[in-house]
Amino acid sequence: MVALLLAIGLAACGERDEPTAGGGSTEPLDLMLDYFPNADHAGIYNAIGGGRFREVGLKVTARTPSDPSAPLKLLASGRADLAISYEPELLLARDKGAKLVSIGALVQTPLTSIISIGKKAIREPGELEGKKVGTAGIPYQDAYLKTIIGEAGIDPGRVKSIDVGFGLVPAMLTKKVDATLGAFWNIEGVELQRRRKDPRILRMDDIGVPTYNELIVVAREEDVRRRGPVLRRFMRALALGHQALRTDVDGAVDELVEANPDLDRKLQSAQVKATLPVFFPRDEDKPFGYQDPAAWRRYTQWMLDNDLLASPAGANRAMTNEFLPGEGI
Repeated sequence: MVALLLAIGLAACGERDEPTAGGGSTEPLDLMLDYFPNADHAGIYNAIGGGRFREVGLKVTARTPSDPSAPLKLLASGRADLAISYEPELLLARDKGAKLVSIGALVQTPLTSIISIGKKAIREPGELEGKKVGTAGIPYQDAYLKTIIGEAGIDPGRVKSIDVGFGLVPAMLTKKVDATLGAFWNIEGVELQRRRKDPRILRMDDIGVPTYNELIVVAREEDVRRRGPVLRRFMRALALGHQALRTDVDGAVDELVEANPDLDRKLQSAQVKATLPVFFPRDEDKPFGYQDPAAWRRYTQWMLDNDLLASPAGANRAMTNEFLPGEGI
């Protein structure tokens, strides 16, 4: 049933010429980020500062949400043209009736991790038994822990989950918890390494959770139907901005720090370098932003199995590769 309903692969029906300009005019486009500017957004700011969006006739303004849970709501209400969000968040929003679609993956793999530090750091899921694990209280991340515990064959009653909100790292450093689930391996993980805390990192898709696109570019369904050329130009310029990262990380970090002066430049450089491989599909034949329909089906089924979605119907056509470079009809 899920496989039938998830007719989400609008991708790859041959090559086509790519747009390189917006017809002589510059069209404004508001992009709502998922969080304050950080290494995850290096390619976005690289495309803005490097003039990639201007080259395709777009004036992109990246904005930071006052509340990390707000981007999809702002997009759905028309207060943004595009939003950066997370695959599970989009599926949850569509389950509640939101008319939104992912048009490309910004980060191909899960960044969410189990992180621990110190002499008693968790080296494998089986070592979670008898431990306290701090979480951000996000339902699907709690389900991650449940899945990991089940895969490891641990008695669920022997693992204590503690909601520490967004204070994941402080809770770990103060030994309130033995490990955390919710921090990103490329952000908090890299920061802990640079602070010489010797973090042990277990990535979600290595310990039982189906892989998914951690960050995605989301549009309204109505714009997918009527603003296809704009979305295609946006994804093309975004791809070029990320490709430039491969040869000039320092230049991209300059753009990022200019956007958010509170960032530590050396830390951002390390985090961008750590993230760089997962900005791109593992299959080099696939374009930047590619979303694997089969992986989306598996992850959606996992959400259904964990009672996170009321119905598979909302996942129908949740993503499209139609607007990626070289894709579409």
